[in-house]
Amino acid sequence: MPLLIDTHCHLDVDEFDRDRHEVIARAHEVGVRHQIVPAIDAAGWPKLREVCARDDGLHAAYGLHPLLLDRHEDAHLDELRGWLERERPVAVGECGLDYFVEGLDRERQQQVFERQLELARGFDLPVIVHARRAVDAVIASIRRVGGLRGVVHSFSGSQEEAKQLWKLGFLLGLGGPVTYERANRLRKLAASMPLEFLLLETDAPDQPDSQHRGQRNEPARITRVAQTIAELRGIDAEEVARTTTANAMRLFAIS
Repeated sequence: MPLLIDTHCHLDVDEFDRDRHEVIARAHEVGVRHQIVPAIDAAGWPKLREVCARDDGLHAAYGLHPLLLDRHEDAHLDELRGWLERERPVAVGECGLDYFVEGLDRERQQQVFERQLELARGFDLPVIVHARRAVDAVIASIRRVGGLRGVVHSFSGSQEEAKQLWKLGFLLGLGGPVTYERANRLRKLAASMPLEFLLLETDAPDQPDSQHRGQRNEPARITRVAQTIAELRGIDAEEVARTTTANAMRLFAIS
């Protein structure tokens, strides 16, 4: 298998404190040489920076996740500007909208999200977007701010929403969910979408593939995602690996 890039994994979280080095080594053994590690809240930015500084293959992104809305303050958005200017990460994120969880203030989510989109545009950085039951709203925000590029990770929207995102310069991240046979709509999209808009991800430690249901996920398992997509498309897994790696390197300016 050629070089692979896990474009979305949270290697900085506590679940990996015990064996992070071994997890990275297992990823290297199967060709996963780079991982994009997005932040979730301001409190975690220093640890994320420290973790990524230990390995050239770990690339930080800084942002504020919508699920942790109660932790985010306006001051954090001001601080984010400084982190982007000082650290020069590969992206802004993880940011976005989540309409699945009840009780999350949608108006406040949108404010926090669009402030991050504006920062991404200002610093000419891609954005890593969370969009759960909120793809249309995410598309609307991207259009309002304009001048953006990025990825909607763990995409679960429709074919039409996917096409709108491609026209806006956005790629789609697919991971463990595509390996489940009942994920009919997602698997149909994976089988037919243009490969130039596809990125591979694990979302580790979450969203394990069907062979590791209920277990902690890790970057090495992205090979199963690549193999599944190749089987759905009737092509060689190496083609999926080559194209998605080139896509990731281009989007995140990885060399």
